This record gives sequence, C-alpha cells and structure tokens, in this order.
Amino acid sequence: MPSAAQRLSRRLRDLGRISDEPGRLTRTFLSPAMARANRQVARWMRDAGLRTRVDAVGNLIGTTASPAQPRPVLLLGSHLDTVRDAGRFDGAIGVLLPLVALEELRRRGITLPYDVEVIGFSEEEGVRFPRAYLGSEGYVGALPAAALALRDQRGISVAEALRRFNRETFRCPRFAHPRGRVLGYLEVHLEQGPVLEAAQLPLGVVSAIAGQSRLEVTWTGRAGHAGTTPMRLRRDALAAAAEFTLAVERLARATPGLVATVGILRASPGAANVIPGVATHSLDVRHARDPRRRDALRRLQRIARGIALRRGVGLRWRTTQDHAAVPCCPRLTGRLAASVRKVQDSSPRLVSGAGHDAVVLSSRVPVTMLFVRCRDGLSHHPREHVADADLGAALAAVQDFLLGLARESP
Repeated sequence: MPSAAQRLSRRLRDLGRISDEPGRLTRTFLSPAMARANRQVARWMRDAGLRTRVDAVGNLIGTTASPAQPRPVLLLGSHLDTVRDAGRFDGAIGVLLPLVALEELRRRGITLPYDVEVIGFSEEEGVRFPRAYLGSEGYVGALPAAALALRDQRGISVAEALRRFNRETFRCPRFAHPRGRVLGYLEVHLEQGPVLEAAQLPLGVVSAIAGQSRLEVTWTGRAGHAGTTPMRLRRDALAAAAEFTLAVERLARATPGLVATVGILRASPGAANVIPGVATHSLDVRHARDPRRRDALRRLQRIARGIALRRGVGLRWRTTQDHAAVPCCPRLTGRLAASVRKVQDSSPRLVSGAGHDAVVLSSRVPVTMLFVRCRDGLSHHPREHVADADLGAALAAVQDFLLGLARESP
C-alpha cells in the first residue's frame, strides 16, 4: 500500500515540524507546541471518521463510540510528546499509523463491529517533570497525588500546570470505559533497538516490557571557596554524585540484562570558583525481571550511603516512579503475531527495554505491542528513521489485526 505509507510518512514529517524549539524537535507536557500538535492530529482524526476531544490532562482522544449505542471498544495510541532534540517517529507513529489504517478500511467500505478509540497521550517521556506517563496515568484515572506535587525547572508543579491548562479547575479524569467493554490496547512503536534490523525483518511482536524505576538522588555537602578550601576539608556534593555515577555504570555492566543511567545532573551554586554544596541527579534502572531490578536498587542505595558517609555529605534518595515488568496479553499478542506472519516470514518476539504507555494501560486492559524496525536501532535522536516500506508493512499488519478482531467479535 505505497500511497497509504507515503501519506503516513508525509504526516510524520509534518508533525515533526511542530516544536517548541526552533531548529530541533522538542514537545513537552502542556507546551504550546503540544497544543498545536493536538490541533493538527485532531484534523487527521476527523479525516478518519473519529470525533475528537482533549481531556483534562491534555490527552487527545478520537473515537467512533456513541453513548447512545455502547459497543466493545479497541484502544490504540501512543504519546505525542518528545524528548529534547527528538526524532519524528517515537510516539507519533503509534498515533498516526492507526489513523491511516482506519482511513484505508473506510476507503474499502469496511465497517468494524466494535468501536475504536485512538489516543495521543500528552506526556510519556518525563522531560518537563521527573516522572513519565502523566498522560496515560491521567487517562486511566490513576494520576497519584505525589505526581501532582512534582515541579519543573521553573518551579511550576504538575498540579499548577494542569490548573492553568484547565483554566483554574482541574479534576483528574476517570477511566471512560466500563470494565469488560474494552477489547484491549494496541500500541505501535518503533523498536528503538537493533534486533529487527539484524534479523532483516520490518516487524516484531512485543512479549513483555521491562520493569523500570526512576529516582531523584540529592547529595548535600558544603559550598566553599574553590581556591582557599583544602582538598582534605571539602565536602563536595558534585564529587560524591560523580563517584556514585561511575558506580552505577560498573554495577550495570557487571549485571546481565540490567541497564542503569544517570541522565540529569544539577549542581548548586553553579559557579566555577565555588565548591558545589548540593548536587541532584536522576537515576533510571531497568531489567526485564523485577527481582533483579529491585536487588540492583538495594545495592545502589548501599553504595550511595557508603559514599555519603565517607565524604561527609548528606544523602536523599527519592523514588519518583516504579513500574513492574509488564507481560503482554497472550491472546491479543497471538492475534497480532498471526497478522505479522501474513506480512513477513516470521513474527519474532521481543522484550522491550524501553517503557511505553502500554505499561499504564495494562493496569486496566489487556495490552499488545507491535515493533517497527528503525535504522541503526537509533531513537531519541534527530536521525531516527523508519523506511516507508516498513511503514507499509506495519499498516498491513494493523489492518489485518483489526479485521481479525472483527471476525472474532460476537
């Protein structure tokens, strides 16, 4: 389906031009660029025959459902926010590809015996605030009070941002669908890794999503003059954070399957001639097996305490997010694998090391995920790329999946 794949590729390029930063792609939670992106994607949703709305958390929702005629519903989607200096496929492919698939079915005169709801989640990346999944947590009615208290670098809390977005009255949405009425959730995503490219296959089926913990670690020492304070008398918070960062890397390299990252680091007062008195950094720890991840966290905390004691600095260890590993629904994943086999010779199963909105949706409904090959396994980067031919393969598989569910529906 070259024309459909080309249409999808064109829309991904158009959406990729909507950014908060000139010269590079950045869209963060409730930003002006997110509002513009929602307006553009809403137009494409209406082209696919969906009615649209934006909920109180900023999620864009397109649906065929009618309150007057309740039917089972299939949820599809991903996130429309990005990392800083992003590629144009991460997240967006999971929102725009289902729309083109639905347009193609509509063009062929095919009516599904169930409703569909396509969601563009407002936040998944954890860029503006130190917590991912604010959009999907809001969508399912599970946005915790601790998340509302988090603040961005300008000191604005999640709660304040949501009150401004909702013109001073914010109430967290409830999950809109009664228990048992949702057929499941399908998320299409680029692989963000090299496995499919090495196998020379465009598509793969996700069997599970690795567990993930995110933390904020703060070291409190004592600021002082960089020229007059002897090295043996220093309580350098940044030096403690640096020693710990290297320990994180050593542990992850020595533990099969573990990945651990310090991705954000802030030092205060932040002057060249002042010893840092406070250093705060992020910590991201992931493993497909939850006991291994939890053991790594315990070991890292023991290492941090030892560093703090030896260097005479204070330590604050705060978990901002913790998600267990998520197995995908065997029934839906089997249905998806059968659709993939119609497009290519096999349907490889992959464990996702990256987190996805499917993690949060799995608390309410069965989930399944389709991975699409990306060039060089590269993601979270401007050179992120999916070939039009692979977009076409994914479109064909998703259409077959939708039709297969239709044949199974009562």
